[in-house]
Amino acid sequence: MRTALSILYRTAEILGAVSLAAIAVLIVTQVASRLFDRMVPGADELAGYCMAASFFLMLGPALRRGAHIRVGVLVDRLRGGPRRALELLCLGFATALSTYFAWYWVRMTYDSYDFGDLSQGVLPIPLWIPQALMAAGLVVLVVALIDDLLAVLQGRDASYQHAGMQSEG
Repeated sequence: MRTALSILYRTAEILGAVSLAAIAVLIVTQVASRLFDRMVPGADELAGYCMAASFFLMLGPALRRGAHIRVGVLVDRLRGGPRRALELLCLGFATALSTYFAWYWVRMTYDSYDFGDLSQGVLPIPLWIPQALMAAGLVVLVVALIDDLLAVLQGRDASYQHAGMQSEG
């Protein structure tokens, strides 16, 4: 199971990195095309979709690496049972909220696919494509939160506690 989860997190990370690289390619192409009095149709729109995809796809891996900004003013000062209880409360709330968002985002993506929604920009891009990448990122975040929630319930530390990055507390 751990191997499958590691592959999931790594895949999301790679797709997020590819999205960032696509933004760079789009920007460089747009700048270079201006030298020849040309434009790349829809480059701004595509770069925006890639930015959203990279952000959402990196949510789960960032949690696992401890890269999310966490304010540990209270949690970092607690030890033992009280810390574990507060950590469980925070992870439970984050899991519930993220699951809610992921569920409705997946439903919205399906509706966009079902209705054939297209973007209103220069390029008529089916909206379900960028929405699906964002939904996938939210689902990976939910899986990462459940992974950490189960770890803390079993008495182990959450992944972000040993990831090297400290909270802002």
